[in-house]
Amino acid sequence: MYDHPAGQSRATLDSTVHYYCAVGATKVFGIQISEAHYKACLYAGLCVSGSNAEVMPAQWEYQVGPCPGTAMGDELWVSRYILHRVAEDFGVIVTLDPKPMPGDWNGAGGHCNFSTSRMKAENGMKVMEEAIQRLEKRHKEHIILYDPSGGVDNSRRLTGLHETAHIDQFFWGVAHRGASIRIPRGVAQG
Repeated sequence: MYDHPAGQSRATLDSTVHYYCAVGATKVFGIQISEAHYKACLYAGLCVSGSNAEVMPAQWEYQVGPCPGTAMGDELWVSRYILHRVAEDFGVIVTLDPKPMPGDWNGAGGHCNFSTSRMKAENGMKVMEEAIQRLEKRHKEHIILYDPSGGVDNSRRLTGLHETAHIDQFFWGVAHRGASIRIPRGVAQG
């Protein structure tokens, strides 16, 4: 099993400050894979809307959607299959591990953005706050269910550092990158 990002060895890894959402051939690795994956998803008719470099070298994210209803789940699964197939062509192994590198690195989380017609209507922020309160009541149960290892894997990522809430805490905020649930500023301002 490989223990380092594509394009790097463990010996050459530097701190996050050099790679955080970077550009350039000496700081960003795997752009060819990201672009090939994006194009393959579009060719397959999937609803993908972007991709970008992340914190760690060779760490990429892509956005699925916007999709109606539960179609997002199908689009996500098929896009992940395509990602693994594209990566094979480049001789790279994809990981969905929430903390693929130990140490002072951000992890990798699945961010889900959603809304309902009531959330988009007048007084939508109140509807969002009510939904968030319901999610908070089952936070521990959800953490266990979101993780194939019953929360063990996510406990490595959700430390309260690196733009995350601690796994045992639940809070939300407007434009708060460390919150369990982040409401975009434009949404909160109506």
